[in-house]
Amino acid sequence: MFQRNPLYTNPEPCQHLSDYKHKHGFSGYKAIQKLLVTSPIGKISLKKPNLRIPRCSFCNGCEKKRIFLCLICSSFSCFDHTLLHPKAEIGHTLFIDIERAELFCGLCCDQIYDPDFDQVVMAKHSMVLPQGAIGNESIGQRLIKRRRLVSGVGLYLNSKSKFSFPIKDLRGKSCFPEGLRGLNNLGSTCFMNSVLQALLHAPPFRDYFLSGGHSLEDCKRRTIDRLCLICDINAVFSAMYSGDRNPYSPARFLYSWWQHSANLASYEQQDAHEFFISMLNTIHEKEGITRNGSKGNGGDCQCIAHRVFYGLLRSDVTCMACGFISTTYDPFLDISLNLDINIALTEKGKKVTKSNEDDSKSTLLGCLDLFTRPEKLGSDQKLYCQKCKERQNSLKQMSITKLPPVLTLHVKRFEHSFVKKLSRKIDRYLQFPFSLDMTPYLSSSILRARYGNRIFNFGGNESDTFSKFEIFAVVTHSGTLESGHYVSFVRLRKQWYRCDDAWITEVDEATVRASQCYMIFYAQKTLFNNASEDLSHLPTSPGREVFIPIAGCC
Repeated sequence: MFQRNPLYTNPEPCQHLSDYKHKHGFSGYKAIQKLLVTSPIGKISLKKPNLRIPRCSFCNGCEKKRIFLCLICSSFSCFDHTLLHPKAEIGHTLFIDIERAELFCGLCCDQIYDPDFDQVVMAKHSMVLPQGAIGNESIGQRLIKRRRLVSGVGLYLNSKSKFSFPIKDLRGKSCFPEGLRGLNNLGSTCFMNSVLQALLHAPPFRDYFLSGGHSLEDCKRRTIDRLCLICDINAVFSAMYSGDRNPYSPARFLYSWWQHSANLASYEQQDAHEFFISMLNTIHEKEGITRNGSKGNGGDCQCIAHRVFYGLLRSDVTCMACGFISTTYDPFLDISLNLDINIALTEKGKKVTKSNEDDSKSTLLGCLDLFTRPEKLGSDQKLYCQKCKERQNSLKQMSITKLPPVLTLHVKRFEHSFVKKLSRKIDRYLQFPFSLDMTPYLSSSILRARYGNRIFNFGGNESDTFSKFEIFAVVTHSGTLESGHYVSFVRLRKQWYRCDDAWITEVDEATVRASQCYMIFYAQKTLFNNASEDLSHLPTSPGREVFIPIAGCC
């Protein structure tokens, strides 16, 4: 059985709460629901109509932050009289802290937690639009799904495959790790080569193709006049892990990609990020099915692109007039980040902004803070409020509900202004960590910081195992917008390698950190540690045994 993070485990239930619910049910909860109000920043409190300042019914005292409402008689009381009230009135044990909208037991003298109460509070001011069946999944179900992915190679291997034999038998006498081989430039194709080098070493993506995840013999997508992109990706893996150390020319793959992305078919320089998304979308279109065999468009899709790179974003839009919150979910294969102007330091999920001492430097954590920071929408972006029944000013905040096994972060370095009719590249240096903890940017962390320590299913609770990542590849861009060059850095066995088309060289960490990163690839820590082991235990893909060099392509 999978256990939740101990930080969020439920305490022992209060016996007085159990007695109250047994006798009164949820009548008290529902009665106070209409008294709940939400501030524009999302803070929930309790307020009676026509009562500006609540006072204690017994001493007429006013303690601004510690006034309680009895769930039985609806009387207000200060903290001292809240402790005395249950002794004077039998059964009057439960109260609501009106400033925090939280339950308090007068006999236990402590705040108590009840998921049913939190659900009533949230139902008043939140409207959640589920994406497929994800919203109905329990945390345990999500952890089970993710644990299957964390099992790594075992997810894809077939021990009875007739093609199984050790990779080390095919290796050349090279000190470079297996799979590390140059890619020839076929005419401004450095954008393709740099992304391919990263994907060739993305742990689950690599294991899928090396273990025969896509069968060339059984594939029915290839026709006389149309190639199968997935078959050609498989051929690239077969060639790169064949043991040959000479540079490889992925001409057939390029031609296949052109067939599936006609709008990008040219020998002109293309955008590496656009190529990455185009490639994954094509895989999904060809192989995207769910477990029940239907076409997959969400988290249940079984194509290798979604199994490795699929994640889910949460968007909360808060009406600044009434505090009503509208929530939507959007899938992602990567996250695009704006370069931050100020350094935003993250500490235990709290945002602290400091002026940047060096205007030419940004940090990845600052970019992630900027991405998840509440943003006031402009007057031309007013959204319709379901409660006010009209368009209102609003705040929007993004967070991450579901993290993928491989997290791809795209840095927005190219700016295009349609008003000024100008395009430029941002050469700002970005400092990025090799180990990344995504916990502060999860929906669960952000919502707990917003609403307080409630036991309410905020969604997206990821354990520490799934929120910690290690870097394994970086795609960089040098030069200008019109004339630039892509190079990738790949991390294998604690050593960094620079992949510049056909040239592979060893580099140190300082060289990688000093590079102008454009795309950063992180793998979940467990997957990264497994990937650092020797690959000789992996079976080869069927494509490797039948791989035949094609004239002009190898």
